[in-house]
Amino acid sequence: MAKKCEICGKGKIFGNTVSFSHRRGNRTWSPNVRRVRAIVDGSPKRIYVCTRCLRSRKVKRAL
Repeated sequence: MAKKCEICGKGKIFGNTVSFSHRRGNRTWSPNVRRVRAIVDGSPKRIYVCTRCLRSRKVKRAL
């Protein structure tokens, strides 16, 4: 799932996986993104939000 957080812009990052013998290969880290109903411009809308933004209450949930 290659989605970005629509609040903070957090997305996939790239790096290396390093084995015990220090052989290196490519890998990615994906953000923990959830699809939630949130209040955007006064109306509920489904957006992708990372769990850090949900936990820090940067998003007003529409329940």
